[in-house]
Amino acid sequence: MQPSDPAAAEAIRQAALRYCRGVDRLDAELMCSAYHDDATDDHGVFAGSAADLCDRVVQSHRRYDATMHCVLNHAIDMVDDAHATGEVYNVTYLLRTVDGVRQLDTWWGRYLDRYECRDGRWAIAHRVCVHEWTRSEPISAAMPIEAHRFRQGRDDRAR
Repeated sequence: MQPSDPAAAEAIRQAALRYCRGVDRLDAELMCSAYHDDATDDHGVFAGSAADLCDRVVQSHRRYDATMHCVLNHAIDMVDDAHATGEVYNVTYLLRTVDGVRQLDTWWGRYLDRYECRDGRWAIAHRVCVHEWTRSEPISAAMPIEAHRFRQGRDDRAR
């Protein structure tokens, strides 16, 4: 069943976006706000409580100079007034330096989510992260712009 309540669909989308923004900002509290307190997550390398996953992801992502989780298609199917499922397509760009060489890792996949509305708040109750493919490549040259004049992405990441 397609979302008949636009406010519910938007609340669900905002939960998915808070998760991604939290990862990119290394903000476990923001990531956790996308989930219900008892939510679970199966991210392949980790399956367990969403809160534990958020702490783990923040620590593991510190090795990157910058990350960018891009949400593409987000299909939402309402089960009833308090339950929904969703499939979120995601491309993630991860920038790191390896032996002095800047490297771009790109990850393509999907989040298979189960959402619940509790006390008027939509959030993720369970998530499965599906891997499609990855690619790593050295960055040989930057764009010919004065990038140093822009605010850098690492400047707004939690320390």
